[in-house]
Amino acid sequence: MSVDSEGRPPVRLSVVVPVFNEADNVLPLLEEIERALSPADVLGRGFEVIYVDDGSSDDTLTRLAPVVAAGRLRLVRHVRRSGQSAAVRTGVKAARGEWIATLDGDGQNDPADIPALFALAAKGGPDAPVLVGGLRKKRQDTLSKRLASRFANAVRQSFLQDGCTDSGCGLKLFRRDAFLDLPFFGAMHRFLPALFRSHGHPVAYVPVNHRPRERGVSKYNNWRRGLIGVVDLLGVYWLKRRTALSPAVEDR
Repeated sequence: MSVDSEGRPPVRLSVVVPVFNEADNVLPLLEEIERALSPADVLGRGFEVIYVDDGSSDDTLTRLAPVVAAGRLRLVRHVRRSGQSAAVRTGVKAARGEWIATLDGDGQNDPADIPALFALAAKGGPDAPVLVGGLRKKRQDTLSKRLASRFANAVRQSFLQDGCTDSGCGLKLFRRDAFLDLPFFGAMHRFLPALFRSHGHPVAYVPVNHRPRERGVSKYNNWRRGLIGVVDLLGVYWLKRRTALSPAVEDR
């Protein structure tokens, strides 16, 4: 069996999970990821799980220490809180897999949906998606959060027209190299379908499960996120209009 430069077996998929003060969720979520991906026929090759701790001040790191020591998990830490997009990028840069799956750290995304997203992306061919986004079938959130999300998605769709009706779903699967080619900015994780499409990459969507938060508290405020989102939306709209791609031909 081949190994990488550090003597570890190769992996095809890296699961990246940003976490911030999710002490009660991190271990149950890890166990679910392992159950969903451990069967040998799911990926055809190994996987790894990377948690990116975004400056937690609770017991998150203490809870994770034993599983990191056991080799079940790779942990990357931010010295100070930098936001979910920065945590996703940190995890992707550290990842060894060709493909990346992202999950929110609150346990509301279902790891059992990852194989379906991966199967669609890995089918091959010129039209195979480079990003597969989850669409939450039944949002298990408060009414105010659902209404705010519905309004935000309608507004962004009118600007970006990327076909994504649920940009806030944290469950996504994409190719690592394509992600790292994208411009980085805060909250970019909410605009990945538009960014991938503007760079010429096929995108697809899959209905996924969504679960109520059982432990911990939400870190988002609807109004604050909405106001910041307007600025981000205008920025992505500008980026989309200014992105001009031309096929490259190599002379031999």
